Amino acid sequence: MEEPPFAVVLTGVGDRRTDVVRVLRTVTGLGAWRSARLCAAVPVPVVENTWFEAADGAAARLRAAGAEADVVCGSCTRTIPLDGRPVDPGPCAAGAWFGSDCPASRS
Repeated sequence: MEEPPFAVVLTGVGDRRTDVVRVLRTVTGLGAWRSARLCAAVPVPVVENTWFEAADGAAARLRAAGAEADVVCGSCTRTIPLDGRPVDPGPCAAGAWFGSDCPASRS
């Protein structure tokens, strides 16, 4: 089964703004100016409609640079906890055919 799309939401920049801008450039493909504008607009989605592993990797890179970033299910809008636990044991609230495969529901 196919899983729902995921997004990475930048929720904080932290003290290492330059490092965060560099990672944003790598993750999004945007230039320095646009990446800096994203930092000024938090909370802001920086990656959308991607698979879970790509979103999780992008969020991990942003966190390693000092940012705060969340991985969010594109269907039910639940945030995936950092420790990998499911948000709740129920299926994806989107009701789509892939809801049972949503990583937000996995244990």
